[in-house]
Amino acid sequence: MLGYLSIGVFIDGGYYAKINRSLKKQENSIIRVRSLFEFITERLAGEENVNPSDCQITEAHYFRGRFRVKEAYDKHLLYNERKFEDTLIENDVVFHYKHLKEVDRDGRTEVIEKGVDVWFALEAYELATFRKFDYVVLITGDADHEMLVRKLKALKTKVVLLTWNLTDAEATSPALKEEAPHHWELGDLTEEAPQLRRRLLYKLREQPLPELGESF
Repeated sequence: MLGYLSIGVFIDGGYYAKINRSLKKQENSIIRVRSLFEFITERLAGEENVNPSDCQITEAHYFRGRFRVKEAYDKHLLYNERKFEDTLIENDVVFHYKHLKEVDRDGRTEVIEKGVDVWFALEAYELATFRKFDYVVLITGDADHEMLVRKLKALKTKVVLLTWNLTDAEATSPALKEEAPHHWELGDLTEEAPQLRRRLLYKLREQPLPELGESF
């Protein structure tokens, strides 16, 4: 293929956060968003035989549930949330949030995230319809997005499923993998090319400030 490639990237924030938590626990690192986006454009440019400068992420969207400000403050999450949002803004990522709810069940506090997956799917499908992306890259492992992939393929949009399975918590749905025409598993790719892992990751300070909450 010759010409310009337009890419839409859609990030499942809950899935992305699980990856970062695992990376932080294993090697005190998190994903560098800019490097991840560069990897996506360079790989697609190579596969489609176009100049990398003609392969652009024209839109990127991030979806996540989050606590209301008082709850986030009480849980020491505000600094990390704002810091991560700065990273999204610097990389022209549009973020979409819905409030989380906490409910008590059988003596345990359970965090409920409602509607985010549906919003993710609707937004991805609608934007693919109107923006006419050449590729849509979905960063998720959720089985609920199997039908989204099927509908995007019906639009003649090429779909890439990008995952990074570090623990069972990030395990990708087999049905989703089967439906996606292109699947990039970063665990496999970084094992084959250790320099890619170094490029994609940002090393955190060895002793983060104790008052900060969980990193995004």
